[in-house]
Amino acid sequence: MKLHPWYVTGIVEGEGVFGVSFNRRSKLTVGIETRPYFSLALNQRDLTLLKDIQTYFHCGAIRYSKADRTYKYEVRSVADLARKILPHFEKYPLAGSKSQDFAKFAQIVRLVHAKQHLNSGVLEKIIEIAYSMNSSGKRRIAKDDLLRWLGEMKV
Repeated sequence: MKLHPWYVTGIVEGEGVFGVSFNRRSKLTVGIETRPYFSLALNQRDLTLLKDIQTYFHCGAIRYSKADRTYKYEVRSVADLARKILPHFEKYPLAGSKSQDFAKFAQIVRLVHAKQHLNSGVLEKIIEIAYSMNSSGKRRIAKDDLLRWLGEMKV
């Protein structure tokens, strides 16, 4: 089914996430991997809808999540985030509180897309922005630990 762009924005307003994950990677110059992502989780009965959304954006993948027994449509490619996801939500903007997270997410995606996250000063800024997003979400790594690791890499 061909989806209306405003419908896509509406479902993401309710069930979508704009996020950034971080992992310690000693082989990287800054010691921390930065991975922005967009995801949308729905019940199995809406798997067809997720496939339609994947077709709409022409990118991403769908996987099953045992943790919450949902299917997740995810886009992790920075190029796809910058070229497909950001333009959609800039043309068909979110109306609720998620719009603030999107604005921060867009800033981070643009910095990562421009390879600015490889500069420890910019990465510190990205970490601060990312940890101000999705206040109800859970983080595996505390912000203070990330900043400490980043400081250790500068030495």
